[in-house]
Amino acid sequence: MNLLKRIRKFLNWEIVPKPDQKLLPEVYPHLKAFRLPLILTVFIMLIGTIGYVLIDDFSIIDAIYQTAVTFTTVGFGEIAPISDKGRIFTINLIIAGFAVFSSAMGILVAEINKGHIIAILKERGMLYKIARLKKHFVVCYHNDYTIEVTKKLRKNHIPFVVIDPREEIHTWAVEYKYPQYLQAEPHAELAMLKAHLSSAKGLITLSDSIADNIALIASVRLFEKEHFLPRPYYVISAAETMGDVEKLKKLGADTVVSPTKLTAQRVSAMAARPDMENLLEEFLYKSDNPLDMQEIEVPRYSWAVLKKLKETHIREITNTSVVGIRKKDGKFLSMPKGDTLVTSESKLLVIGTQNGIKITKDLLRKRVKPKELKFV
Repeated sequence: MNLLKRIRKFLNWEIVPKPDQKLLPEVYPHLKAFRLPLILTVFIMLIGTIGYVLIDDFSIIDAIYQTAVTFTTVGFGEIAPISDKGRIFTINLIIAGFAVFSSAMGILVAEINKGHIIAILKERGMLYKIARLKKHFVVCYHNDYTIEVTKKLRKNHIPFVVIDPREEIHTWAVEYKYPQYLQAEPHAELAMLKAHLSSAKGLITLSDSIADNIALIASVRLFEKEHFLPRPYYVISAAETMGDVEKLKKLGADTVVSPTKLTAQRVSAMAARPDMENLLEEFLYKSDNPLDMQEIEVPRYSWAVLKKLKETHIREITNTSVVGIRKKDGKFLSMPKGDTLVTSESKLLVIGTQNGIKITKDLLRKRVKPKELKFV
């Protein structure tokens, strides 16, 4: 076993993640109806073999073969001369085989019509797909908001799982192209385990009911504590009133979106500055646009800690601009000057190309002063 692990490590083979066997729905209880035809098949094969040996002195192998040919009614004929008693025995064997086969087909058709086996096999396949996801989002409850959010996630190549307790989720998943989905109560622990929440980046709950959102946020935070997860999930929720927004934030939601407030802000922005109407959509929200804006955290060990912003030469090296700094205590400084100190665990709001932002992240994660500074 150790040798096999070493070979896999040497060849850089990764074992495909699989869901916990306890999470997979059982197929075997639905196969109990097939036990009787299976027992009868074995019993008839045994009776037929003994009958051909005693009646016509067949060898064991010949008797088993003749019984199988006769029982399945394939029409291969006799492999050796059979007496009149043997032919009567063969006729009864054919009738018994036809009866067992007919009953088995009837049971199969009945089970397929129920749809339980097909549904279980689909769910098992879905759980295997979900088990391979990492840093995905779990989107709870299907509605108009979910449709638009999942479209954006798909465009930005962010994996996600949609959970909804209603049976229509199967139809919605096909219609709105949900690659992974589950029919379950989102706040149940079993649903969180099936959604592979332990490897997820965060959770989005967009229910029209504030009670559903409250129950889900509380369940997620409890799930974190019970499973000793190294980092908290990023939880996004929706609420209609500002009072509900404050409630959800106190319960543990990181971001709470109010459609009413967003609409009012957008309309007022259009009225005040019509020329700026599509600026954010053009430069930030489109996945195919080269410009991007992100907050980059400065680690404790970073070489840039306690350096002046101008001393880091981020703009010259990465061709990006720092347009804001969020301190560890939450205070935000917009358009910082060059003399501003970069402190530990602060977050730099950086705007630039996607590649430039990636280089900035790598630059700030270095422990020692980068060599690029010598050429600036």
